[in-house]
Amino acid sequence: MRPMLSHTDYGRLRREFRWNWPARLNMADQAIGGWARAEPQRTAIIEYDGTLRPVTYAELDARADRLAHAMAARRGDRVGIFRTQSAWTAAAHAAVWKSGAISVPLFKLFGDEALRLRLTDAGITTVVTDPEGRAMLAPFGLRVIVPEEDDLPDAGPFPTADTTPEDPAVMIYTSGTTGSPKGALHGHRMLSGHLPGVEMSHDLLEPGRDVLWTPADWAWIGGLFDVAMPGLALGVPVVAARLPKFDVDSCLALIRDCGVTATFLPPTALRMLKAAGATVPGLRSVASGGETLGAEMLDWGRRAFGLTINEFYGQTECNMVASSASSMFPAQPGAIGKAVPGFDVRVIDEDGQPTDGEGDIAIRRGAGSMMLGYWKRPDATAEKFRGDWLVTGDRGVIEDGYIRFVGRDDDVITSAGYRIGPSEIEDVLIKHPAVAAAGVIGKPDPLRTEIVVAYVVLREGFAASDSLAKELQDHARTHCAAHSYPREVAFLDSLPMTVTGKVMRRELRKLAGGT
Repeated sequence: MRPMLSHTDYGRLRREFRWNWPARLNMADQAIGGWARAEPQRTAIIEYDGTLRPVTYAELDARADRLAHAMAARRGDRVGIFRTQSAWTAAAHAAVWKSGAISVPLFKLFGDEALRLRLTDAGITTVVTDPEGRAMLAPFGLRVIVPEEDDLPDAGPFPTADTTPEDPAVMIYTSGTTGSPKGALHGHRMLSGHLPGVEMSHDLLEPGRDVLWTPADWAWIGGLFDVAMPGLALGVPVVAARLPKFDVDSCLALIRDCGVTATFLPPTALRMLKAAGATVPGLRSVASGGETLGAEMLDWGRRAFGLTINEFYGQTECNMVASSASSMFPAQPGAIGKAVPGFDVRVIDEDGQPTDGEGDIAIRRGAGSMMLGYWKRPDATAEKFRGDWLVTGDRGVIEDGYIRFVGRDDDVITSAGYRIGPSEIEDVLIKHPAVAAAGVIGKPDPLRTEIVVAYVVLREGFAASDSLAKELQDHARTHCAAHSYPREVAFLDSLPMTVTGKVMRRELRKLAGGT
């Protein structure tokens, strides 16, 4: 099934669009198998490292079959995908879905602690990775498959599991804003649920015309389900390139060499392009999400790209729920956009009732990309809802259909396009022998939106120093994801606490000069 937007009358789309789930649905067949049967030689993925290597749907489907035979996963098994952007990464997810198992994307920059937490919580025993990842996974005693190096069986087509839209297919861990990161479990309808918003944010993607790319890693929902899998499902070639660190020259070379016409660029990437005075000809659409860009960035985008950047909004639990679309309605600086067809997005009050004023941004149950629930966390799942509404944790207002973001209701940190939960970093810091307590917050930063700042109370016998601050940074960098280590460490005699013993991060943000 392909719930595609077919024209630019937004009001009509909103009125007429309905989710129409078939009785049987498997994302492997939807993303790859269908095209492999209909147009086997069609380009699915363009791998790029300075040289272009097109991979057809037939080749991608064959890789998925070989991996599915090799992993021999049972229905409901959780299989880790510990890789960056590549054709084998897409094939690995498809192989898991063909098996009726659950794929769990894992970020290659995770440290030991972050990786172990997810492997243990999900009960993962098999991981598909790359040669570098094999060494990184050695301490965990897992079954590891490296398709570039291992002898995969060539046993022919693998029979695709008979799955429904509601059967579990993929689990993506949240940023862990309170407590440990939670696994958001999604069904096979997840890909269909993303397509309307992805198309809207790119003013309708067209096979044969567009080539799609993002620097966002495929281990996160933004890279995997805002770009990679929707592009495959829509027959739009997807560029897979491993850029260890975003830089302007590499970005421009990739767009030029691969003929990219549609791209999702996080706000930090846009700011880096703006700072470099870059202009990017040849693009037909640029989408961005994670924060509102504002009038200045939108004006710059029109000069640099010759188009209006389309902002979009969502989260791991329910993604691509709102978007701008310059071909459908004018952009409003400071606004996320409007609700995507198929999504009932409202601002609600504490009683779960829609309100005309400021309130909690929420999505009504039944949305296509809404999670099935948190993995083995029924209480947390229940807390995420207020009646029939999934509460995002963000505050906003809706004016003339435009959704305006006011602020976060939680403590999530948005840094360089990543959503970072402070609790996980705090847990790592207090494992250091010098640390008695730690509080982590985001501090406003002109390039990254926010940087991670840690406030630390030392144990008796330890003295504050620049060398100790660097040691704590290195400790966090080793055990957390590399992008989430504290770029500043400050020492306090005590942390501001509530009467129940919780760190008052709002006070720490004031101390850092935030709001």
